[in-house]
Amino acid sequence: MSLEMRGICERCEVSLTSDGAASICSHECTFCPECTAAMAGTCPNCGGELVARPRRTI
Repeated sequence: MSLEMRGICERCEVSLTSDGAASICSHECTFCPECTAAMAGTCPNCGGELVARPRRTI
């Protein structure tokens, strides 16, 4: 099972590139760095920790 690399922030809808910075929770909710900071690193959907999403170069 591979990680779903979503292309937009779920909070502000800014575009995210697969090789750019983004954060995810264990349910793959995805947020830009600015929104992650504004939410203190906590997912508003599940309450889980937001961590750096791995970058994909391919």
